[in-house]
Amino acid sequence: MTALHDLSAVELLSGYHGKKFSPSEVLEDVIARVETWEPHIKALYAFDPDGARAVAKASTARWQKGEPIGSLDGVPTTVKENVATKGVPVPLGAATTTLVPAPADAPPAARLREAGAVIFSKTTMPDYGMLSSGLSSFHPLTRNPWDVSKNPGGSSAGAGAAGAAGYGPLHLGTDIGGSVRLPACWCGLVALKPSLGRIPIDPPYVGRVAGPMTRTVDDAALMMSVLSLPDARDSMSLPPSDIDWPSLEVSPKGKRIGLLLDLGFGDTLEDEVRNTVQAAARAFESAGASVKEISGPMTREMLDGLDAFWRARSWDDLSKMSPEVRSKALPYIYKWAEGGAKLSGVDVVRGFNATMAIRAAAAQLFADLDYVISPVSPVVKFGAELAAPRNDPAKPFEHIAYTVPWNMSENPAASINGGYDASGFPIGVQIIGRRFDDLGVLRMAKTFEGLRGPQKSWPVPPNN
Repeated sequence: MTALHDLSAVELLSGYHGKKFSPSEVLEDVIARVETWEPHIKALYAFDPDGARAVAKASTARWQKGEPIGSLDGVPTTVKENVATKGVPVPLGAATTTLVPAPADAPPAARLREAGAVIFSKTTMPDYGMLSSGLSSFHPLTRNPWDVSKNPGGSSAGAGAAGAAGYGPLHLGTDIGGSVRLPACWCGLVALKPSLGRIPIDPPYVGRVAGPMTRTVDDAALMMSVLSLPDARDSMSLPPSDIDWPSLEVSPKGKRIGLLLDLGFGDTLEDEVRNTVQAAARAFESAGASVKEISGPMTREMLDGLDAFWRARSWDDLSKMSPEVRSKALPYIYKWAEGGAKLSGVDVVRGFNATMAIRAAAAQLFADLDYVISPVSPVVKFGAELAAPRNDPAKPFEHIAYTVPWNMSENPAASINGGYDASGFPIGVQIIGRRFDDLGVLRMAKTFEGLRGPQKSWPVPPNN
């Protein structure tokens, strides 16, 4: 029998309806799971079991009366620490941050809470969300449950680790260059980076989105039905749309799919990743889609331009701090951002203009395609203590060349587990769609979920 902490949100809600178990019982099982795993992976920040127990108790009472307040009532949920929740400081993963309790829930947290989700903890992230790693100057090192010597990825590091470890079914991350997709890839999860503005967020920024991180596509769609509700605080949000998020069953027959493998720059695509993505493409082809190999929308020059812009933006933040405070930043981040001080205004503008060039190239690419399949990461895994696979602040973006274009172009992109390496470590496949076709991307992910074959069991805690 499946343990309560391993049930999907859809299964939990069905169980609540059928009075098979209560939100309080589920939460206690999740808390027990946390207590077993957390000493090994350090995925959580501001863990609040007693506060969550009170929320779950109220949810249990509502379900006993058959009166849930929303579509997530009683479902254990975590929220990445950079998404404000009222009364909890937002350290942004950095020891340089002054800790002040957040005055209100940010839009994604507010929507989850309104729907009845039991937010029992925040999850960890690296400094300012600018690493694909569980390394942070503020939080303890977050590790990957599949292999605690390996990295969970980032910047939604704790969310990825929590999802793989069975800390309940629903986890909220954010993504500005791959930060929900990369940890989903390395932790065996499903994650959706939605179209820019589909999920209101505060503060909004170029390329910045919030997104669901779950074990199943159905749960990701369930979260989207809540997270995509409007909030006036996001000046970049899309108009509210009546999207039938649970409607995921479609045929890929006749869909035109581009297979993106070799970029010609960035980290070398490892054979086990290539084989996994090619197998995914063959699965879609066997189901009636047409697949052809394509080139990507980004060049070496564009990637370097993004690096220049983000260095300058990060140095702007760090340069305002006193030397004493600035010295608390993660050394990798400090060294990387410091390069921004040497850039001219023209360098930075050219770097930002790479965003516009990527947008144009992506639009042209999708003129003749419905979807693109690619790796999420070119590498299968890397060490837990490293800031990035290459671990070189002079070349920090080499591993995000498959993910960052879609933030800049605003296209929806999902990561879903496609297979495993020889040691059983998960390998993600990325599915990208046209701007605003978030539902279509989830539908293709759902199709692949049925095509990819049996999955390995989720990891179990090491012996204490």
